[in-house]
Amino acid sequence: MLDTESPSSSYLGMTAPSDQQLGFAPDDDAPIPYMARTRDYYQAIGYSTPYRWAHHIDAPFQPLVKPLNRSRLAIITTAAPFDPARGDQGPGARYNGGAKFYSVYDGDSSKTHDLRISHVAYDRAHTSAEDSGTWFPLPQLRKLAREGRIGDVAPRFFGAPTNRSHRVTIETDAPEILARCRADDVDAAVLVPNCPVCHQTVGLVARHLEAGGISTVVMGCAKDIVEHAAVSRFLFSDFPLGNSAGKPRDPASQAFTLELALRVLETAPGPQTTVQSPLRWSADASWKRDYNNVAMLSAEELARRRREFDAQKEIARGLRESAA
Repeated sequence: MLDTESPSSSYLGMTAPSDQQLGFAPDDDAPIPYMARTRDYYQAIGYSTPYRWAHHIDAPFQPLVKPLNRSRLAIITTAAPFDPARGDQGPGARYNGGAKFYSVYDGDSSKTHDLRISHVAYDRAHTSAEDSGTWFPLPQLRKLAREGRIGDVAPRFFGAPTNRSHRVTIETDAPEILARCRADDVDAAVLVPNCPVCHQTVGLVARHLEAGGISTVVMGCAKDIVEHAAVSRFLFSDFPLGNSAGKPRDPASQAFTLELALRVLETAPGPQTTVQSPLRWSADASWKRDYNNVAMLSAEELARRRREFDAQKEIARGLRESAA
């Protein structure tokens, strides 16, 4: 007797219900594997040594010392202050190594700032970096302070360099940010990265702040990188890189994303708490196939990208040496 439930039945014309009939999502409608994509991409353009991503299996955890409505919060960003002398940094600008910064900086939180992300590898195919509210939620945070949702905003925000060197981030940049946070009596910090390496940078900074007694929440789009580094609290938005703080030209999305991050900050039961935002970038998840996906790039395009990368590396090297 034929067993109609057996796999062999499909060869007799009896097929199992399709994924669509079962209501399954496409396999690629999942968080982008940025570490694997980045490794494969750089190997494809000619760099044979794979990058070592920061990896921890546990994380320091500092509970909030005060209720959020009595806490002072600071923002830590990987965005760079706009400098018209440093080339195109506008919406849609190509990767601009000349706009990078290599030392921690700070800015007056009471003022309006023009911060850009042309110096990092955000997702230029699916977002254009035209609305800084998607990567620098200072106006939203100030609004929440006026409404009494948080105690107040720290007098300064801080810029963390997107340094590929783990040692420099851990031994130089993170301690400097901690010292400045302590000088400003910061109780908690919201960290907002943009590119793959940015996510690693803020993960390492967040770990250092937690160990130093400051509660943190990372708002990000690269789930694998942040969880590999292991942070205390992480709000994951499944959006293209460059939109960690919400959708562009969508204040409601940005307000919701920051509020959800604050809830994670308040309610995380312990370290390595990840919460995924329910917001979706679009109904069509095909955008997730594109970012640095070597399977979708021709040999000519890979060669062009290698030439462009080498040119930008030389620009960045000159900047770094002049800043030393």
